[in-house]
Amino acid sequence: MISTANAVEIDPGKKQRKTRLRVDSLIQICYNVDTKKGENTMTTIYFDMDGTIADLYGVDNWLDYLIAKEATPYEIAKPLIRLSLLARYLNKLQKKGYRIGIISWLAKNSNAEYDKKVTDAKMKWLSIHLSSVQFDEINIVPYGYSKTNFVNDSSDILFDDEIQNREAWEGKAYDVDCIIEILKTLL
Repeated sequence: MISTANAVEIDPGKKQRKTRLRVDSLIQICYNVDTKKGENTMTTIYFDMDGTIADLYGVDNWLDYLIAKEATPYEIAKPLIRLSLLARYLNKLQKKGYRIGIISWLAKNSNAEYDKKVTDAKMKWLSIHLSSVQFDEINIVPYGYSKTNFVNDSSDILFDDEIQNREAWEGKAYDVDCIIEILKTLL
């Protein structure tokens, strides 16, 4: 269970500052504090959401919604893969000792109120579409925040549609086209 989170205020001109906050307050960065960099030795399999498991970009007028600071596209995005099959593999992998996590960006040019709406929408999407998966980590972070901050071990895996995230990842990173095939090889 995630009970606290770390928040990082992103300001390109200033040194990054970390503060402690409760998860029930506005979530900017959410992760299980037991999995700070260097502390976890088990492999974690991370999934991006938008464009990887959730078809945000397939929602009609998705960008107009985001510009208007409406969370609707995050709520109604259809799955990009067969989630019942994904859930089955993730549950089997957890039984083998793998950790399962999410790293997903908030909307670009956002504000605190909209960040909360987007975070709530993403959490609800996960609870509806992957209800049988008990995620070890759910990280919903500011747009552009480096996903490499969550790498704990070189064996960690990331599935992400963004090539720059895959190239920067310090573990193994894969495009969305091979999610099930890669998971099969881990069983």
